[in-house]
Amino acid sequence: MGIADNLDQVKQSIQQAAQEADRPADEIELVAVSKVHVAETIRPALEAGHRVFGENRVQEAQGKWPALKDEFSGVCLHLIGGLQTNKVKEAVALFDVIETVDRPKLARALAKEMEKQEKQVGVYLQINTGEEDQKGGCLPGDADEFIKLCCDELKLPVLGLMCIPPAEEEPSVHFAFLRKLAQRYGLKKLSMGMSGDYETAIRFGATSVRVGTAIFGERAPH
Repeated sequence: MGIADNLDQVKQSIQQAAQEADRPADEIELVAVSKVHVAETIRPALEAGHRVFGENRVQEAQGKWPALKDEFSGVCLHLIGGLQTNKVKEAVALFDVIETVDRPKLARALAKEMEKQEKQVGVYLQINTGEEDQKGGCLPGDADEFIKLCCDELKLPVLGLMCIPPAEEEPSVHFAFLRKLAQRYGLKKLSMGMSGDYETAIRFGATSVRVGTAIFGERAPH
């Protein structure tokens, strides 16, 4: 099966999961994770009409997306990998959504840069629900303070919350926690669920799922 077929299949699965959760499928956005794939691999998805993509690294995205954005209108590019403060300027210029805002220093740098570029980039606040050392994300114990800082003090355009549950744990516990936290602050969007667990995430209220392998196949070698 080709990439357009894979994309179609994932969209059908999303529709079915939404139906089972008694939710309208059109409130769930599919972020096609194109990280580590070259422009020619991504093109069939664009030609099939898909427009929302996720990239892990600013530099890698800079190498392929400006030309693709020129060629295909309406592309919405999400940064779904960790962001260093020294790459904030480039990230604000290139991306439409930044999903990995996870610490005050980064939040402040983004607020400053958006003001400088006069460009509002929607952000998700990443919560490290599994409290894993190797993962980015604000710890659950610091989440209330961090959400207030981003929404009230810095006035960032916060769309919602994002998490990546630990691989070896039941994801639904993490999804349920994120949903409850978002509800507490009236945040409408939840970016959660990847190739292996997006159907579960939809049951728990995901409004955005990040799917790469199921669309593009295994990652291309570096």
